[in-house]
Amino acid sequence: MHFFIRLSTKLMHLRKTTIGIIILTFVLLSATIAYALEPSTFTSWFNAFYWVMTTMATVGYGDYFATTPAGKVFTIFLYIFGIGLLSLVIGKVIDSIAEVQRQRGAGLLKFEGRRHIVIINWGKKARSAIEEILESEPKTQIVLIDESNRHPLEHLEQVHFVSGDPSADHILAKASIATCRAAIIFADERIEEGALVDGKSLLIVSSIERIAPQVHTTVEITIENHVQNFRHAQVNEFILSHDAISRLAVRAALHEGSSDVITQLLNRTNGSDVYEVAVDRSWRTYGDAFQALLAQGATLIADREDLGINRKLDTPIPDKAKLYVVADSETHRRISGRAERP
Repeated sequence: MHFFIRLSTKLMHLRKTTIGIIILTFVLLSATIAYALEPSTFTSWFNAFYWVMTTMATVGYGDYFATTPAGKVFTIFLYIFGIGLLSLVIGKVIDSIAEVQRQRGAGLLKFEGRRHIVIINWGKKARSAIEEILESEPKTQIVLIDESNRHPLEHLEQVHFVSGDPSADHILAKASIATCRAAIIFADERIEEGALVDGKSLLIVSSIERIAPQVHTTVEITIENHVQNFRHAQVNEFILSHDAISRLAVRAALHEGSSDVITQLLNRTNGSDVYEVAVDRSWRTYGDAFQALLAQGATLIADREDLGINRKLDTPIPDKAKLYVVADSETHRRISGRAERP
């Protein structure tokens, strides 16, 4: 018995692949020995293999059993050694699952995937952004990078957490930044000085540009004057932290009820939202697009940042136009299914 204890202790320290090979070899060899000892009992090697597996798993259906003294001694050997070996495997599997969950919670695992969205710096805004993404596209995979050491949304399977400095190349590589769909950098709420906050965001953006210049980046900036510092980094979108709130407050004061309209457009749960639609080849002017979309239940409001296209409906649609409409999700899906890209 002491021999088996010492052997099991050594097995516990073996690598998982080595244990797997040992067990597979043990099972195949045991089936071969069982068939060689009692060929008339098992009639085929596969039946002997089946008996070894049911014996090691302690199922023991009784449809096959050893009848000779040698076969019974070998059965006792399987009871003592084989069942212990299988228990070791089960323990290793459970330990492996627990270790993966521990590493996932600690943000140590690399994300393996494509077309995901990377969100950098955890906070209230990051939480709201994740909720909004999952509300709009429940199957979207999200990678959250933050310097904390614990997954803040461990209960959400769609959210993968990477712990570490988001400006470090190896951390961005763990988030598979090169294959992501977009990256959103929020201001770090733990830093009080606005200049330092934007400085950290600029460092992160510079790292992303160096590793994956093709990634669409959106950055939250706390001080408007710092926007010019980000121009060289080829940031796609800028969001001023307090600008939207202050402007919304002014609109509410000067134009009663206008804030409700803006809030509805910002929140998908309220119905209508802003969507991009593909340009149909049959649309020659903005007016053609406006009428065609209106007939389908959507209102054309902009070409990229240009909100004045309703005043130039006779203008031809440019080749690189990006049209945006106000519609509900069902209407957008219907339009997206019919529209043809040029």
